[in-house]
Amino acid sequence: MNQYRQYSDASLLVSLREDNREAFTEIYQRYWKQLLAIAYLHSRDKNIAEEIVQEVFISLWNRRGELFIDNVGAYLATAVRLSVFKQYARQKRRTEIIEATADPLPASWEEEKIFSRFMQQHINGIVEELPEKCRLVFKLSREEGLSIPEVARRMGIAEKTTEAHLTKALKVLRLHLNRPYLWAILLIKYLLS
Repeated sequence: MNQYRQYSDASLLVSLREDNREAFTEIYQRYWKQLLAIAYLHSRDKNIAEEIVQEVFISLWNRRGELFIDNVGAYLATAVRLSVFKQYARQKRRTEIIEATADPLPASWEEEKIFSRFMQQHINGIVEELPEKCRLVFKLSREEGLSIPEVARRMGIAEKTTEAHLTKALKVLRLHLNRPYLWAILLIKYLLS
């Protein structure tokens, strides 16, 4: 392992691309203190800083065959800074989710519009999972506003069959939408997307 101390960063990278663990260890030994200092400087939390540095080195190892790096130190420092910013974004989302789920009622009209939009997307997703004829009957009835006889004529099926498909679609929707805390699930999906 001592031989790798004499290697340049470029030589270490070549060896790293060839799955050389000793080259990886030497890169780690050269840069981990610097990276920890950078991560701590930006995060002000030792545990988070250590976790970020560990994730950056894991990513370096996992992507060793596809990375072409000119300056290892600069690359790793940038990766640490980006990871700190990602950590901030994740923490901000968590805080928003906690605040959003603490109050079961939307706090403003804008939140209600967002909730309504995501509820409609959720309903559309449920409708898309319905069997084909059932989905078509539902869309013609609810989205285009056709009556049951009009839907039956357009699709070339009996009115009773049309009613059965519509009843099934509404039953499936009612089942999916009658879940407790559905609004919280939709809000969490929105905040995590």
